[in-house]
Amino acid sequence: MADQRSPRRILVTGGAGFIGSSFVRHLLDDRYPGLEKAEVVVYDALTYSGNRANLEPVARSPRLTFVHGDIRDVALLDRTVPGVDAVVHFAAESHVDRSVRDASPFVETNVLGTQRLLDAALRAGVSRFVHVSTDEVYGSIDHGSWTEDRPLEPNSPYAASKAGSDLLARSFHRTHGLHVSITRCSNNYGPYHFPEKLIPLFLTNLIDGAHVPLYGTGENVRDWLHVDDHTRGIALVLLRGRAGEIYNIGGGTELSNRELTTLLLDATGRDWSYVDAVEDRKGHDLRYSVDWSKIHDELGYSPEIPFERGLAEVVSWYRERRDWWEPLRHRAILT
Repeated sequence: MADQRSPRRILVTGGAGFIGSSFVRHLLDDRYPGLEKAEVVVYDALTYSGNRANLEPVARSPRLTFVHGDIRDVALLDRTVPGVDAVVHFAAESHVDRSVRDASPFVETNVLGTQRLLDAALRAGVSRFVHVSTDEVYGSIDHGSWTEDRPLEPNSPYAASKAGSDLLARSFHRTHGLHVSITRCSNNYGPYHFPEKLIPLFLTNLIDGAHVPLYGTGENVRDWLHVDDHTRGIALVLLRGRAGEIYNIGGGTELSNRELTTLLLDATGRDWSYVDAVEDRKGHDLRYSVDWSKIHDELGYSPEIPFERGLAEVVSWYRERRDWWEPLRHRAILT
């Protein structure tokens, strides 16, 4: 484990997004031992899925600074990064369907943007850099679970762009000695999840009595991880993760999309007449599963939120927070 001073000023890119805002809210609520009282600089371009409302619970914190900016903007990075102790890099284009339609924004943000952020961190002498990635860089696995040394075999333009950013992040450690750690998570769910991803899309449609689209036969399997467990794992990596290392963060609940759809129908009082079978996504990975024993053994991580409880809380949140999600629906891909 790294032996170093805890960061006191943390730059969080993509901090107004789904996962980044969870990290920021809990950080400013002093939920992460060792990071209490840290100042936070949120850097976010506020594209379609970035939302200042995600930070509303902590918006008045004197420890929060917000910078509206793109991670490709070198001049703005060079005005923002100096003076921070650590960077936690969430900012990314992340929706697979959008990447199939047009890969360009994914390459520009996820690859070029990450390179420019790494360069800025190097110039500013940042002591720690946590690069947040995804299990999708591994491709698909028929059985068993990926360990961190699994070769990267991404199958979507989104996953390929994230794999490229992972390799860039690793190279800045190997070439320049930048203290970089990489995390790769399984599928997240939780409150403030933009309504184009499976769980919030299905919930918001079903709550309104609308139909939902199920790709193919629905047999694709994902490991589900509550966003609060994910960001707690990231905080552990920020504090004690080893330089140059990769840490898988998993949730331990594997479900097929068909099984998950059944749970969402039951939770909203709907039946299968509300489900429309649609043509499968191009290059749709069949199964994801991460082995998270490394982060457990080294840093003491285990998921704490049982899926049944977490899903019930999310269903209640979307029922109660129409004020949050209804204005966003026009931005989402709803087919």
